[in-house]
Amino acid sequence: MLILKIFRRTEWDAFRAAGQTAGAPVDLADGYIHFSTPVQAAETAAKHFAGESDLVLVACDPAQLAPDLKWEESRGGALFPHLYRPLRLSDVIWDKSLPLGATGHIFPEGLL
Repeated sequence: MLILKIFRRTEWDAFRAAGQTAGAPVDLADGYIHFSTPVQAAETAAKHFAGESDLVLVACDPAQLAPDLKWEESRGGALFPHLYRPLRLSDVIWDKSLPLGATGHIFPEGLL
């Protein structure tokens, strides 16, 4: 299973230029980088990125992030992956645009 992170295009561009990131403003405030599982990703997009276009969806292998990845209770009591170190560009398996459609964000086919 892969875990997913949603970036705004400007955040993604800065991450690519620097080679690593401590995350978005919410990540910096919370002290870790928020990820979602594929099952959780659509709700994350709807809750935290409603109406936003020009997003980038990034996938990472949770095994590659161990031991700095912790599964912690969050929204609705579900366990969410949280990364307690900077995310490196070398951690990224793939990145894809996450466009906004008429009924919400359009995730890559077969992902959710």
